[in-house]
Amino acid sequence: MRIKMNQEPLGVASDVVLPQQLTRWSNTQPPHFLTDYSSSGEQPAHNKPPFLLDHQINQKIILWNGDISALQVDAIVNSTNESMTESNPISDRIYQRAGSDLKEEINVDIRECRTGEAIVTRGHALPARYIIHTVGPKYNIKYQSASENTLHCCYRNVLQKTKELGLHSLGLCVINSVRRNYPPNEGAHIALRTVRRFLERYGNSIDTLIFVVDNTDFGIYEVLLPLYFPRSLMEQEASKWQLPADLGGEDGEPLLPDRQIRIIDNPQHTLHPDEESIDISTQLETSINIEHAFSQMQGDLDQQRLLGERPLNDPLADIMVKEIQHQERYERLLRRARTEDLTEVSGIGCLYQSGVDRLGRPVVVFVGKWFPFNKINLDKALLYLITLLDPIVRGDYVIAYFHTLTSSNNYPSFSWLKEVYNVLPYKYKKNLKAFYIVHPTFWTKMMSWWFTTFMAPAIKQKVHSLPGVEYLYAVMSPDQLEIPAFITEYDMTPLYKLILEEAYKFDDSLSFSR
Repeated sequence: MRIKMNQEPLGVASDVVLPQQLTRWSNTQPPHFLTDYSSSGEQPAHNKPPFLLDHQINQKIILWNGDISALQVDAIVNSTNESMTESNPISDRIYQRAGSDLKEEINVDIRECRTGEAIVTRGHALPARYIIHTVGPKYNIKYQSASENTLHCCYRNVLQKTKELGLHSLGLCVINSVRRNYPPNEGAHIALRTVRRFLERYGNSIDTLIFVVDNTDFGIYEVLLPLYFPRSLMEQEASKWQLPADLGGEDGEPLLPDRQIRIIDNPQHTLHPDEESIDISTQLETSINIEHAFSQMQGDLDQQRLLGERPLNDPLADIMVKEIQHQERYERLLRRARTEDLTEVSGIGCLYQSGVDRLGRPVVVFVGKWFPFNKINLDKALLYLITLLDPIVRGDYVIAYFHTLTSSNNYPSFSWLKEVYNVLPYKYKKNLKAFYIVHPTFWTKMMSWWFTTFMAPAIKQKVHSLPGVEYLYAVMSPDQLEIPAFITEYDMTPLYKLILEEAYKFDDSLSFSR
């Protein structure tokens, strides 16, 4: 039977997911090995762990990759737009399952939801009693502080509504959206620290909080959750190095120390350094809906601007400067790439575009055997990579990396991979939809796991290991794929066939793309 939320359930539909069926964070196991940062010589960002091991809080947390509309909880979260008409996978499932009564309630009683707010409706035909709707911000580096603060308000307002309504279980989706250009890893940090701070203060009001994530975000949350919700003393200790230096205020809100409103008696005195300032944020009783970082302004910015100075200890300015420097560096490299002679790299033929996949996305091919890492000019290799990919990555694209018959001479170092990853702008990571590794070995699996776990969690769920070329044909037509003959010939060797048979025995998932 379908559970009506205005009635006591007499049973449970077959596709309804109960929280007790899911694994609590406290019952998951930390990895078998953790990096010992204390012996690395690297200075930690924090003198002591910001978030301590707390079994009671960990028992409330669940990380789950599934359909949020199937959860039988007190409330689920719907991330939408201001007119509450956005079409995205989560909203579409919620509206479809809730039925027409939800749309009627919104059209008649709600109509709109402003960015950063949280509005509650009934769950109607959903297993959940309520739906908490919220509107996440659009991300623009020029207004990064406003975006971060608004996203914090979204999560904080959702949690506050849960507390006000006396709800004890919540299915929380990822509110920040790649569609609005919000970097997923930065959004995850804000979500996790906001939830952690809330549970530290109001933990008795919530029994279960389920982070409901899709394939893309699962890898990010899997890596970041132990930093905010450590399961062991080792994870707690490692967080001193892995957590960012800025963890926000008491509620996890972004702190902008350069934005404290100053009230003075005489505007002519703005250049007098000894005058007093008043922080009006402590004098006002504000609701959770207007907890903006703009109410925490400090420092005489007018004086500093008039004198041509940049405020000291200005984290927002530092972030802006770093981002501008990063973009300028990329643009300088792009200009160099367009003017320098790169034939010694392009002539190798290890990197090129080869047609499109079945969704019309360009396919970039990388042949590992032809990449002479120990002999090639790495600076020119980076320039060639940029000049080839820059026009491609403006839209969705995929990469097919062939590890066939590579040797240690072809293996790039982690330091060089990190350098390349840090140089490339966000559009490279955002628009990459799949990274296929064909003919992987133990080395490639370990390298890709380490790299996507600790350096590039945003693309972790986009990496797929395929045992043969034929598995690519499920996502791209053979006539679109131009690859060297030795790669297809490798698939025909007896050894490869034996490996493939063994792979079938131990991994039934390989048949997904046949």
